[in-house]
Amino acid sequence: MTGPDFEYFCQLIKSRSGLVLTPEKAYLVSSRLTPVARAENLAGVPELLAKLRQGATDALVQRCVEAMATHESFFFRDGAPFEQLAERVLPELIAARNASKSLRIWCAACSSGQEPYSVAIVLQELAARMPGWRLEIVATDMSEQILQKGKSGLYSEFEVKRGLSEARLARWFRKDGHSWRVDPALQQMVTFRSHNLLNTSAGLGQFDVIFCRNVLIYFDVAQKRAALSDLAARLASDGYLFLGSAETVIGVTDAFQLTPGARGLYRPAVAAVAKIA
Repeated sequence: MTGPDFEYFCQLIKSRSGLVLTPEKAYLVSSRLTPVARAENLAGVPELLAKLRQGATDALVQRCVEAMATHESFFFRDGAPFEQLAERVLPELIAARNASKSLRIWCAACSSGQEPYSVAIVLQELAARMPGWRLEIVATDMSEQILQKGKSGLYSEFEVKRGLSEARLARWFRKDGHSWRVDPALQQMVTFRSHNLLNTSAGLGQFDVIFCRNVLIYFDVAQKRAALSDLAARLASDGYLFLGSAETVIGVTDAFQLTPGARGLYRPAVAAVAKIA
């Protein structure tokens, strides 16, 4: 699949989501857009691409963007970040925020909600150390459809078996037909909001911890730099940023510095230097 229509689509997706597509990804475009083409009563993907180039509605463009997005997620994904959160990050922030008794965490590109609910479980498990605290998790994604699933708090048997221990499943979920529903105590902690990481996040406020894992790998250098600059503006000077294990700020920005001995865990550069000093 090549030609002007395909090239236009690649630029469209990049501008809307940051996802960089190359001719080698033509098979991926075809497989993910085929259901969209069928829903539009079009003969196939080439006709859909031509329609987009000729000037499609925003709704159709958004459907295509969401179709191309990767929403792979599961509870306590990769394990280590949540151990770092429980054993290193939260104890330090609990001591630092003892006066305000307030903690805000942002899960960016949260997909269908498994990450923010995993964070909520960690917070609940440490609740005895935070009596009377205001704990808030803001979960954002650019896909309205995937956000609705997160808001519902309803997951299949397959989904809850990915990453959840039997003890956590029994404690924080209830059987609902053939599915499992998140405990209301966790749902009350998480606010789901629509947000594209290519846009400013000024309206979200300030955060003590930001999770932005496994999304920047899809951006080009300029988009990574802009996104990380925006994240830096939202993170408290003594806060923490979690990136994916395959992601790095090296060669992209000097706004963050890797936390020694913790892969994927970053601090604002000024705070890191001050702490060392």
